[in-house]
This record gives sequence, C-alpha cells and structure tokens, in this order.
Amino acid sequence: MVAWLLRGLVMSAVHIGARVLLGLAIVAWPLESTMWKTVAIAAVVLVALIWGGVDGLIDGREHEDPDDYRDLTMVWLKAGLLAGLISAIVCWILGNWVMAGIGQNSLAIEIFAGGSFTTLLIFVPSLVGAALGRFLTRRQHRKNQAARDAEADDDFSYQQTQPVGLTK
Repeated sequence: MVAWLLRGLVMSAVHIGARVLLGLAIVAWPLESTMWKTVAIAAVVLVALIWGGVDGLIDGREHEDPDDYRDLTMVWLKAGLLAGLISAIVCWILGNWVMAGIGQNSLAIEIFAGGSFTTLLIFVPSLVGAALGRFLTRRQHRKNQAARDAEADDDFSYQQTQPVGLTK
C-alpha cells in the first residue's frame, strides 16, 4: 500500500474517532466542552507527531546523508489531505443523520473548513516529528563518526614498523 494512503486512512480514522468521542462528551458534559475539544485536538496532534517522528527516525537511519532522505513532506501532505477529505465527509454524514454533538454544517463548509483544519492538524505535527527524528539520528551518526575517527587516530597499524633499508 502506498505510504501516504496508509497514513491518510489511519489518521482519518483517528480524527473521526476523536470527533465522535468529542460529540459524545459534549452531549454528556456540555460545560466542559473546551477541555474535551482540547483533548480531542491533542490526541490527533500527538498521533501525527509520534508517527512523523518514527518516520524521521527510520528515514534518518536508512540514509546517513541528508541529501538522500525521502520526501516526507509530500507523503504527509497527501495523507493530511486524504484524512481531511474523508473525515469531513464521514463526520458530515454522522452529524446530520446518526448522532448529535458533532455539528451540522453544510457539506461545503465541512470539506473546506474542516478538511483544511484537519490537513494542517496532521501535516504540521508530522513534519515536526520527522524533523526531530532525523535530528536525533543525525546526532547519533555524528557521535558514531567521532568514535570511529578517534579509533582510527589511535590505530598505528598503517605506519611503517621496520626501518627503511636500502635494497640492493
């Protein structure tokens, strides 16, 4: 399966789950809606941040040279766009016909406003996570390289061990 498709489908499921749980929590505890909204957004951001960080770690370990890194920007942008579109349509259907509390916006508002917000909610934290993951692996590569260089400086096996003699 294509990398962005898997990420987009999973992140749309995470976002839909967060919206459904948010709707249930707001109906049950309407006075604490701000707290529940914050928790729902934080859950989606945290999943994207961790997954992006894992992507960055894996990519950094596969390629020591930063010029050889995969283009995680486009992978996560496509995943965010797919997740935004799918979650907007599914949440619009759920909000209009299945359950109260999710919202009853028009489909256009849900797709453009909700989908854009969801895209950014997934795209930005995943890139921050990827950057942190790559930073950590680059730091580890530098430490390993410094240890190899120090070991090579202590190795005198390449030097001449016997005096130079004249050959006849």
